Amino acid sequence: MIMVTLASDYFFREQELIDYFQKKLHNLLSIGVSDVILDVGFGFAKTTDQNFYLLDNLALFKILECPILVGISRKSMISKTLSVETADALNGTTALHMVALQNGAHILRVHDVKEAMQAIKLHSMFKMNKWNFQNELK
Repeated sequence: MIMVTLASDYFFREQELIDYFQKKLHNLLSIGVSDVILDVGFGFAKTTDQNFYLLDNLALFKILECPILVGISRKSMISKTLSVETADALNGTTALHMVALQNGAHILRVHDVKEAMQAIKLHSMFKMNKWNFQNELK
């Protein structure tokens, strides 16, 4: 798994993020590692704004052609934004799981499995119905 930990004063530049991960991915592939999961490292040395920026821009990482893991369950970005204790942030976690799935996440690292599975099921149904409806219009 490739994970990025950047100093919180790091200003995200999209191309720099992609270049960073492409270099790490190339290094792994060059030593024979082919099963790679990308974890952008939500919560690790990042501000709340930087975490939301990454979540909003997950689609940028599709160019790397590896599964994207999102681990935002119970992260402070949720409890701080909602002004609640971590234990009371399940709704926020579920909402951001839906955002992550919509923006390209393939894997969710979760604490609350039942609720995450419900979010995944709803997202899958949404995507399937959207695709079916668009095909009916053709």
